Amino acid sequence: MTHSMKLFNGQGKRLYLTAEERQAFYDAAAKEPRNVRTFCHTLYFTGCRPSEALALTYRSIDISAKHILVRTLKKRTGDHYRPIPVPDGHMDALDMVHGIREAQKRQKDEKLWTWTRPHAWHLVKGVMRKAGLDTALPYATCKGLRHAFGIHAVASGVPLNEIQKLMGHADIKTTSIYLEAMGEEKRALVSRMW
Repeated sequence: MTHSMKLFNGQGKRLYLTAEERQAFYDAAAKEPRNVRTFCHTLYFTGCRPSEALALTYRSIDISAKHILVRTLKKRTGDHYRPIPVPDGHMDALDMVHGIREAQKRQKDEKLWTWTRPHAWHLVKGVMRKAGLDTALPYATCKGLRHAFGIHAVASGVPLNEIQKLMGHADIKTTSIYLEAMGEEKRALVSRMW
């Protein structure tokens, strides 16, 4: 089987946000209405696909363990879940905005966001525009944000097999594309040897 996921398109244009663009997205999302902010920050902190974030329910949030349990939607057989640790501040924001603890006490298990995929995509693109990103460029997408998470994980020294688990990749070859980062990201990786 050939590996088809790439960080650059056929014209050599990157398909991921740089660290600076990723931070600009986070900052722009922080100014959005609360439910848009928690959605965008969930994508930022977990690297999950928008459809996976839209599938999250109250039971998907484990406040004690401080992780979000994401169902991997790309796997075709059975249910596959991956726990993704998130910062305390994001866990607190999810609880405050969505009432996680209260909903779990009442054994409520509804989705956190009831939007359609196109609507969620539209909201994310709007945040990217507010972050100063040109949404006509191939990297200013939900996939570009997901790729940025993978690159950030590699640059932060997270082992490749852990990144594979966090991102829900079936094959480590898919995850290994994040080692191909260029520019500042490559410099950050190589500079660890200096």
